[in-house]
Amino acid sequence: MKKLDLYLLRQFFPVFVMTFLICLLIVEMQFTWKHITDLVGKGIGLSIFAEFFLYSSASLVPMALPLAILLASLMTFGNLGENFELTAMKSAGISLFRIMLPLIISISMICIGAFFFSNNILPKAQTKLYTLIFSLRQKSPELEIPPGEFYDGINGYHIYVESKDSKGWLKNIMIYDFSRGFQNAGITLADSGKIAFTADKKYLMLTLLHGEGFENLKNQRMSYSSTAIPYRRETFIKKEILLDFNTDFDRYDESILKDEYVSKNFKELLQTIDSVQNIVDKQTVILGKELIAHNYLGRERMPNIQLQTAPKSEKSENFNSIFQKMNSIDRQRVVSETMNIVKQKKEANMFNSVGVESDIFKIRRHQIELYRKFTLSFACLIFFFIGAPLGAIIRKGGLGMPIVVSVVMFIIYYIIDNTGFKMAREGLWDAWRGMWLSSAVLLPAGIFLTYKAAKDSELFRNEAYMKAFLKFSKTLILAVGGKTKFRKWAKRHN
Repeated sequence: MKKLDLYLLRQFFPVFVMTFLICLLIVEMQFTWKHITDLVGKGIGLSIFAEFFLYSSASLVPMALPLAILLASLMTFGNLGENFELTAMKSAGISLFRIMLPLIISISMICIGAFFFSNNILPKAQTKLYTLIFSLRQKSPELEIPPGEFYDGINGYHIYVESKDSKGWLKNIMIYDFSRGFQNAGITLADSGKIAFTADKKYLMLTLLHGEGFENLKNQRMSYSSTAIPYRRETFIKKEILLDFNTDFDRYDESILKDEYVSKNFKELLQTIDSVQNIVDKQTVILGKELIAHNYLGRERMPNIQLQTAPKSEKSENFNSIFQKMNSIDRQRVVSETMNIVKQKKEANMFNSVGVESDIFKIRRHQIELYRKFTLSFACLIFFFIGAPLGAIIRKGGLGMPIVVSVVMFIIYYIIDNTGFKMAREGLWDAWRGMWLSSAVLLPAGIFLTYKAAKDSELFRNEAYMKAFLKFSKTLILAVGGKTKFRKWAKRHN
């Protein structure tokens, strides 16, 4: 390996590792904030938090990797251009493509590694992540009843406590019980009380002192009377209420996601698409035969309709002539019966097509995930061919201008990619067309920027645009006002 190639690799990879970690941290913060309600207030340990961050970090690599490559390549070549190292290399007769060659090979290897990562590691990480999220959503929140506020962390109950003392006793308790529905709601008031968990941590024992309870019994009736009982009232000195409140963290089994697209690799996605497509084809054939076998509108005999005035017509007489010979009552009956038949057939066809549409949507989601494994790798390569030429043209290193340009380019990529994804998901486009849309748009941009950088284009230099503007103004003034006005204009701008 030549010293120049080794020098470029040493310049690129430290920046790449730094930008990748920064980008991963940013998308991780955004993902964590999205699921903050599933994490906070559940009383889970640090090990669960560590699992969540580990699996989510692995799942977010496809989003962070292209942005990191774009930013690292832009910073690397921006630093080379700002320090005139790129100019020295070109003056020595080395072309820009030859300068980029070791990084092109390295990025190509990263793209291959990204495909294997998305095919082998990403499905497992996503399966563990979403299984963990589903488990966290079902876990009961940590019991912490704030004084002066209604606490609704217990399913079916709203608890209000006026104050607490240092020994854990609750003062002036109000409990609304909606566990049996709003019509059978109950209210319990107590002067004081205490809350404790049972030994197995699955139930909550609420001990109340000196209070009374009201229960709405509107839907309950006595066996010997039809009169509704409006409510029941009780007074107690001590009362114990056992509430279902499981504080254990019950983890779901990962098999619940075995049929989802997020848990499958390339081979499993292909198998699912083929098997479901065969099912769709068979169902479509069956539905088509049923549609052909049934007669619709004009070919169907309606024996239940008894016409008051049966028209005398030959078999060859068409429907319009028969309908015109009917009286108004027969016409209304025919129209009404026809509308009912149409509605029944439409509802039957819609019901039969629901299963087919569900399978077709499943095929689309699996196809989208299949193409995503390739578009991730290709996006990394495209972003390198955008970032490296941009850095060579802009000639600005550091974290200022490169971050601004990278964020703008990534937002454009994200909007295009998300648009293609939604179009493919809704079935408006083919899956391959929607998923490759961003690559098809950005690839010409990368080729154009690489060509301009290789030709030392003045694409982002203000002097070049000012020179072009002055040249255009000169041509315009000569065409409109002649040489006299041009001399006056030239004197003002000299």
